[in-house]
Amino acid sequence: MIKKLAAEFVGTFALVVIGCGAAVLAGFGIVGQLGIALAFGLAIVAMAYGIGQVSGCHVNPAVSFGCWAAGRMELRDMLGYWAAQCLGAIVGAGVLYVIASGSPDYALDVNGLGQNGFGDNSPGHYGLAAGAVFEVVATFLFLVTILGVTQPGAPSDFAGLAIGLTLAAIHIVGIQVTGVSVNPARSLGPALWVMGDAIGQLWLFIVAPMAGAGLAGWAFRVRLLSER
Repeated sequence: MIKKLAAEFVGTFALVVIGCGAAVLAGFGIVGQLGIALAFGLAIVAMAYGIGQVSGCHVNPAVSFGCWAAGRMELRDMLGYWAAQCLGAIVGAGVLYVIASGSPDYALDVNGLGQNGFGDNSPGHYGLAAGAVFEVVATFLFLVTILGVTQPGAPSDFAGLAIGLTLAAIHIVGIQVTGVSVNPARSLGPALWVMGDAIGQLWLFIVAPMAGAGLAGWAFRVRLLSER
């Protein structure tokens, strides 16, 4: 179990440093929305093949919750994964802050750390309802992909690629809506460093992804979306 928790810590750390790092260090003016989306997706591809054999590469409390809801994970293991994932995200955001602070043009209260938000804190100024619907639907579809490609009989050799590309596609669609969470740990890490509205709006990026993941997990548990 120690190896699994270490893997989840490293994987979530990498996701935040690479994905949020693309938004903070390169941003829309350099790599654009597509570049940021690919950074998140490629980070998942890399970690899927790097740590997938150890922990399954959840690197996301919503993924662990969806696996538990689908009957593929024990409650005790899920709680351990959550702790490792959240710690990895917090440390990753802290490292990103240290790197970003090396630029004289960077200010935490202005540039942030890739935190999620709605309303005035949404890149496209989308409201609470739009953000909630997007996060629930996007997480549901993300979990359908994950649970589908990892079920018995699926072509598992390409699972990491399919999952990473799905996350990239979700970011292409949703960055302007909420900055895209679909991952409570990814939202928690930057929010704890930025504080202010990032903390005040964090609840949405915990509740909505968990709801979407739970729905997907239930669909697989009752075999609505699986044959076995």
